[in-house]
Amino acid sequence: MPICEADPWRRQYFAGVPCPPSVMIPTEDADCWSWYPHFRWLYDKIAVAHSQGLEAAPHGVMPRAFPVFSKPITNLRGMGIGSRVIPHAADYAASLTAGYMWMTLLEGEHVSTDVAVCGGRPVWWRHSTGHPGPGGTFDYWTIHAAPRPALEDACGTWAERHLAGYTGMLNLETIGGRIIEVHLRFADQWPDLYGAGWVAAVINLYCTATWRFADECREDGYSLALFGPHGRRYRHPPPEFLEAIRDLPGVSSVQITFHEDRPPETHAMPPGGFRVAIVNARSLDAGLAARSVLGRLLLDAADR
Repeated sequence: MPICEADPWRRQYFAGVPCPPSVMIPTEDADCWSWYPHFRWLYDKIAVAHSQGLEAAPHGVMPRAFPVFSKPITNLRGMGIGSRVIPHAADYAASLTAGYMWMTLLEGEHVSTDVAVCGGRPVWWRHSTGHPGPGGTFDYWTIHAAPRPALEDACGTWAERHLAGYTGMLNLETIGGRIIEVHLRFADQWPDLYGAGWVAAVINLYCTATWRFADECREDGYSLALFGPHGRRYRHPPPEFLEAIRDLPGVSSVQITFHEDRPPETHAMPPGGFRVAIVNARSLDAGLAARSVLGRLLLDAADR
């Protein structure tokens, strides 16, 4: 599949959309790092912080003040692995870890933004925010229809300064308007909520370096995660059950987000739970109802 998707539960979004075999579109950070060597520095979170004048350094360099935020310098697996606040110097000294960094602890809204970029210039934006759950999890995300002009201006200025010559999709994570992570891809969790024709527009961007997408009828969407306890072996539900969930009013798609044939500990998961499914919906109530039905089957059927 020219859209290179590692997770089988997300290939549903790209099936049936023609893509020339010579055009490779990444959805995984490891592919982005390999295919865009000129922009590998974007996966160095110290470099991203410094590009905005934020303080950051590897573990071993003493911060001038606390608290700070600590995380891996490079993390191609996602899921917030190893991220935490370090409140004081004693905690910092006790938690020094090779390959980790600290940076300024930012405050404000945490936003994930997908951007279509042509020659380093942003031409399309879509923003989402997460409703946090326990232990580094997210209960659900809202994919907003509304623009965010101030955020787009700030991130657009940064992109034009640092992404000259790049054409493709871009995902930015920001806190309080400052960029904390950069990915040379889009968020593949909810492309169905961007509207009909969006995937075809992405393919055209990579084929022709132009952006054509009729986006006048955008609406809010919701992506709801279902987490279960760690330490269990979960089973995939029957296909007919999933079809029944997808057919519920307001539901856009369902993802079963684990490999049944692999040990649970081989999955990258936050400490707060093991993610077993995601429901994308056009209303929050519809998503909550579908997730509840799905949860009764998936969680009750797990091996304890």
